[in-house]
Amino acid sequence: MPTPDIHVPPAPPVTLVIFGATGDLTRRLLVPAIINMTRLGMAGDDLTVLGIGIEDRDAEDLRASLDSFHAEAGGEGAVEKGAAWERLRGRIDYLSGDFTKDAIYETLSSRLSGNVAFYLAVPPRFFGDIVDRLADHGLMREGDDAFRRIAVEKPFGHDLASAQALNARMLGKVAERQLFRIDHFLGKETVQNIMTARFANTMIETLWTSNSIDHIQITAAETVDVGTRGSFYDPTGALRDMVPNHLFQLLAMVAMEPPNSFDAEAIRDEKGKALKAIRVYPPDEARANGVRGVYGAGEVQGKPVAAYHAADGVSPDSTTETYVALKLMVDTWRWAGVPFYLRTGKAMTARDTEVVVTFKHVPYAQFGGMGAERLPPNRLIIQVQPDEGLSMEMLIKRPGLAVETAPVSLDFHYADRFGIAALTGYETLLYDLFTGDQTLFQRADAIEAGWAAVQPFLDAWAEGKPDGYAAGSAGPQAAADLIERDGRAWHDLAAPD
Repeated sequence: MPTPDIHVPPAPPVTLVIFGATGDLTRRLLVPAIINMTRLGMAGDDLTVLGIGIEDRDAEDLRASLDSFHAEAGGEGAVEKGAAWERLRGRIDYLSGDFTKDAIYETLSSRLSGNVAFYLAVPPRFFGDIVDRLADHGLMREGDDAFRRIAVEKPFGHDLASAQALNARMLGKVAERQLFRIDHFLGKETVQNIMTARFANTMIETLWTSNSIDHIQITAAETVDVGTRGSFYDPTGALRDMVPNHLFQLLAMVAMEPPNSFDAEAIRDEKGKALKAIRVYPPDEARANGVRGVYGAGEVQGKPVAAYHAADGVSPDSTTETYVALKLMVDTWRWAGVPFYLRTGKAMTARDTEVVVTFKHVPYAQFGGMGAERLPPNRLIIQVQPDEGLSMEMLIKRPGLAVETAPVSLDFHYADRFGIAALTGYETLLYDLFTGDQTLFQRADAIEAGWAAVQPFLDAWAEGKPDGYAAGSAGPQAAADLIERDGRAWHDLAAPD
């Protein structure tokens, strides 16, 4: 596989301070991304990493734990990554301390200078406290030649009121331009390519309206179950965990109007408008246009999976959902009458994140006596994971004397053309954090617009229990009913990866 060809200058000198440096996110994604940035020239040897954690250890302990992780990870490009790790290793330091207390911030004030990016790889309940203390200790004060920025992982709030309160709290301490609210889906090449596919190809954008498009499906299916994360997941659920961030970011890129430039604020303006245009249902319509489910015992890709309620940390009488399906409307001129069907779930038959754009049936068909309604429609499938790429489903003439049609697919796979398999997706997000490009990061108004659209479903589901579905299936029957009542069907989930 060829090494990705990165045509960007190295990021400026910066100290990346990671709160929660001993956690899973740092080990699995952040440090591997920084290693990739080092080997690809996206970051130079003037990048330093300072980890902060409550555990009583030192810098060498942290480096050693990362050593063992990378040795076990191995994989493609292991030699290159190993060399980059050796370059980076000595620039990783560690501070032990409680980031809910002032002492650690006083230490940081005395040792940090120049450009600093703070990464909050911690549970969301600490976001406000950390931002308050960073600002109160002068750590967010910028000079003429130095920036101070904060990266915040999702989830950003747990409902509309809490998102509004958190935004108000943070923006009372730091400027919007200093806040980088991360949704790691936006680091994926295929997600970023949605805008390019639309706006760089006249034949696509010309058809990108209700005149040509019948409906759009956005799916994020996972084969993994809750596993050992029950205590985190049970208060959250699939709706909060996936819809106002991951799925709505995909929806925004599909539904947005063309920006007047590719400047960050121009793009964020249009994405925000798209999210604000999602119809906010009254309670009865929310109940009619949403389905939630919870997986029971079953088998996923040949392995037995216990029911959700059997997982550690899950209450036996929990009403938390592990599956959601929604029918949404985007009330703009472009999308009038075009439904957006969203679904996400755990312990499903396949891992599959995709956007399926289904075009309208041909109005009349002369082929073999078939009615137009029997010809399969054209579809554009944007595959986000596991096999990133694009495919267009269309009809051609079947070989032979009779004029008969046959469906074919024109496919493009990123891995076949570009070397992206070894990248985590965080490389782009960290590079943009260091260079100050907020294009792929969420703004306060978009965050709140997403929660406003989700809130009616949260309210409608405050009582009652979700429908059941077997682990290893495509979800509850009620989700199939939701789309079939409109004369449509869900796109089949990809084959197991």
